[in-house]
Amino acid sequence: MNALKVKNNQRIAVSDIPVLPYEEFLEMNTNMSADVYFHCVNYFAWQKEETICLFCCMADDTTGNLMISSSQVINDNHEYPSFSAKHLSFHAFEREIHETTGLKYSDHPWLKPLRYDFHRSDLTKNIPDYPFYQIESEELHEVGVGPIHAGIIEPGHFRFTCNGEQILHLEIQLGFQHRGIEKLFLTSKTPLQLAILAEGIAGDTVVSHTNAFTGCWESLCDFTPSDDILHARTVASELERIAIHTGDLSAICTDIAYQLGSSVFGRLRTPVINTFQKWCGNRLAKSMIRAGRNSYPITPDIVKALIQLFDEYEPDLNEMYDRMKGLPSALARLERTGTVTQEQAERIGAVGQVARTTGLIRDIRWTHPYLQYGQIPHQPIVKHHGDVYSRTQIRKQEINQSIKYILNLITHVPATSKEVELKNPQANSFVVSLTEGWRGEICHCAITGESGQLVLYKIKDPSLHNWLALALAVRNNDISDFPICNKSFNLSYCGHDL
Repeated sequence: MNALKVKNNQRIAVSDIPVLPYEEFLEMNTNMSADVYFHCVNYFAWQKEETICLFCCMADDTTGNLMISSSQVINDNHEYPSFSAKHLSFHAFEREIHETTGLKYSDHPWLKPLRYDFHRSDLTKNIPDYPFYQIESEELHEVGVGPIHAGIIEPGHFRFTCNGEQILHLEIQLGFQHRGIEKLFLTSKTPLQLAILAEGIAGDTVVSHTNAFTGCWESLCDFTPSDDILHARTVASELERIAIHTGDLSAICTDIAYQLGSSVFGRLRTPVINTFQKWCGNRLAKSMIRAGRNSYPITPDIVKALIQLFDEYEPDLNEMYDRMKGLPSALARLERTGTVTQEQAERIGAVGQVARTTGLIRDIRWTHPYLQYGQIPHQPIVKHHGDVYSRTQIRKQEINQSIKYILNLITHVPATSKEVELKNPQANSFVVSLTEGWRGEICHCAITGESGQLVLYKIKDPSLHNWLALALAVRNNDISDFPICNKSFNLSYCGHDL
């Protein structure tokens, strides 16, 4: 296998990455994808004049290795065979490559714009002209939802093709925000500016995205974080998971009109995010994580606050959840609604809790450990029915698991290390940093140039893979079940529209 084996957060020289002929590059990576224990964590293009450098990062979930390979093609109107025709999990990566570089594919199954980036190669392609899939029939009708989500005020358009109340097909069109955040990473001058950008990639995933950025930056600077830094970041990651999962349980109850559950779970989220406020001064954990230092150590006061939080929180959480799952009317809305099969999850490259509810184990904490996850040790929670109820169950069980992890970690808090000034990033280097956010796998890739400056920064939020899972989940469901299906995924609009 002609690919370079590396570990999560391992810096390598760009020149060490094998450059393969395109056909060999395609065959090697798609053959790996055929094995369920391999999946693509990132596939992207770096355009240098007429040459397009393609980089593919495949994860081996059995060994913890990342298989890095590349190819170089010329953008001369030649059509290339697509990865997606062989394995659908590459479809979004190749749609982005096509949109931004103009690289043409001869057999891509769904070659439509992904984000309508301001820097797209063909400016004549505009959002109002998005080529929605259509079925010609007098018996069918279309329903449009959006482009502004009524609850979270984020932009996204959903186009349903229905037979009466039954959904036959859903197409999700995103790409309204145009934040250009990856380009901003290349123009920012200081690690502080970069960290603030990372915090804004997805506002409900501040800790996990910033952990991915610091993993990249510290690796580029050849900095090894001390135990206290890793400790604090691990606790923060699990606390973020608890906070968002709790809010999602509340929202799921709202969408099935179970007001008691909505109110109680909503109330329980508040003291969790208030603990972040006490710890770092921000309820979403902004300012907490910075490259090269532990800005907010876990002090005895924070330990006491966390213990008190869980003493009061966990009994109420368990009681409310037991009440909810004991209601036949609640279970009737959750069970066998919005089902994704394991076969579908494998084909589309689903990650995180969406994959784990189908029996597919995709969890970076377990397969490619980072921070303190190799010492915990972490064991993924897996379900097998792939429905709304499975996505509800996994949230509750992961909350209990995260509480256990945090209480374990705060029994022995390492002494705070002295702050060390980071060296400048190494020149001509490449790093892949993976974290497991509460939604699932996050990937940040960085490439530096001759003077150590960032020349490419590539971000992947788990929503990139999992939006298609939502579109598949609602097929053959009534359109009235779409809100609960959508909320059970709770995918990110801004995390997709970078």
